[in-house]
Amino acid sequence: MRSETLFLGTVITIDDSRPRAEALLVRDGRIAAVGDEAAVRTAVTAGTGLEVVDLGENALLPGFIEAHGHPSDTAVLLSRYMIDIRPVTIETGAEVMEAIRAGVAAHPEGAFFNGWDNLLQTGVPEPDIHSLDAIGGATPIVILHNSGHVVYFNSAAARASGVDKSTPDPAGSHWEHDDAGELTGKGFEVGTLFAMAGSALGAAAHEMPTLLTTYLSGLNAVGITTVSDMSWDAQKQPALDALRAAGGPSARLRLYEMSGPGKHASVPLQNGDASIRQVGVKTWADGSPWVGNILLSFPYLDTEGTRSIGVEPGSHGSANYTRDELDEVVERYFPEGWQLACHVHGDLAVDRVLDTWEALLERHPRADHRLRMEHVGAMTPTQFARAAALGVTVSILIDHVYYWGDVLVDELFGPEHGGPWANARAALDAGLRVSFHNDGTVTPAEPLCNMAVAMTRTTRSGRHLPGAEGVTIEQALRAQTLDAAWQLFSEHEVGSLEAGKFADLVVLSGDPTAVTAEELPGLAVVATYLAGEKVHGG
Repeated sequence: MRSETLFLGTVITIDDSRPRAEALLVRDGRIAAVGDEAAVRTAVTAGTGLEVVDLGENALLPGFIEAHGHPSDTAVLLSRYMIDIRPVTIETGAEVMEAIRAGVAAHPEGAFFNGWDNLLQTGVPEPDIHSLDAIGGATPIVILHNSGHVVYFNSAAARASGVDKSTPDPAGSHWEHDDAGELTGKGFEVGTLFAMAGSALGAAAHEMPTLLTTYLSGLNAVGITTVSDMSWDAQKQPALDALRAAGGPSARLRLYEMSGPGKHASVPLQNGDASIRQVGVKTWADGSPWVGNILLSFPYLDTEGTRSIGVEPGSHGSANYTRDELDEVVERYFPEGWQLACHVHGDLAVDRVLDTWEALLERHPRADHRLRMEHVGAMTPTQFARAAALGVTVSILIDHVYYWGDVLVDELFGPEHGGPWANARAALDAGLRVSFHNDGTVTPAEPLCNMAVAMTRTTRSGRHLPGAEGVTIEQALRAQTLDAAWQLFSEHEVGSLEAGKFADLVVLSGDPTAVTAEELPGLAVVATYLAGEKVHGG
């Protein structure tokens, strides 16, 4: 007997034609009807096994969408193959050093750590090859920065990875050398990270289906039903094949293959299905504000914080790719029809990307390209307006305001440039569609906190950042649902509660529009559904 589920109560649809409803009916994994209770009841199929869910004080919404995630990598970074030293789990630098020493003692074959951030975990100097040699000796030590843009290592790790002072720089990445040409124990960007952490990643590969299932369950627990993978690589495909064979993932996956000079997409443009498919290609323009390699028109301050991360006083940062290199990369993918998503933070890097894309669209006009800019920390109102004119969209790492807002103002850039960081209000005022993301593992997946931070622009210490206004709850909800789905070319499937779309749903313990922004993160995720099947909740 076919079953149907009828939800009764507060239904927030994120559908402009019917923002609220009294009832929603699910049939065969899709929304069969939504509207007034009496009308929806008439759509119930006679003789079915009808389950009625009385929402009571709870509220039903579309499942949340993480438009910029890294689930396949995060599943490994949060697994037993890595030791977690992120600032969200360890508060002080002294405790971090204790964890590193304990990890080396427990893993003499090689110790891998994820989450170094001495801007937040103060009191210890940045690691270098000499300090890590003193701790590890013959034990390889590899430490990934919390931003994902720097790796630290000792001599034993360099030998184990086959890296020495003459090793060429990977594309878009580089090894740091001292004045004598020797390795300093620091590498920038993804190519160096994979070179150093390759053995841990390889060891975890055979467990990827299990690790990914565990991680996706964690996303379900915070109401997420769709997540992008912005560091997808075709070598991970067997893990997804195994996941499909085991019944499929508990969240929809939208893949973005990592780009590079000379590379091409590994799959055809038409691929996958509503559960898993590749929709775009990930590119990079610059790096991370926390390690000094974003391209800026204004200088880093000269503070204890900037000195602790090795940034020279007055530095304007740097970029990963020249304009010519960006042109070469995008030309390999965009003419084939791929959407591009480009990591960019510094305002000069934003200009470089917009220049590249404007020329690209002149060569290859496309009406609905949805070119994406990711993170956009220092992007200005004028640049948002230019992006809107080009049909570009942005995904904003709004949690930077919460966790690093004080650092942005006091240690890195001052109130003029640090205050309006991740300016969602300016993006919306320019007419852009935006999404919010957490960029796992950089910050925990926390959609409700994202929305609250976007509304209040308040840091973890309770400080309101100057220079930018907050968004409304309605705009925040769209950024975590329908507009995020649109960025992933999935708005026809998910993102709002409309008849015909998949019944990807989240039940919250209260109406998010009826509480204050400060109260919003305190709402509980009561249940999460994927295609009408409960994937979280009792």
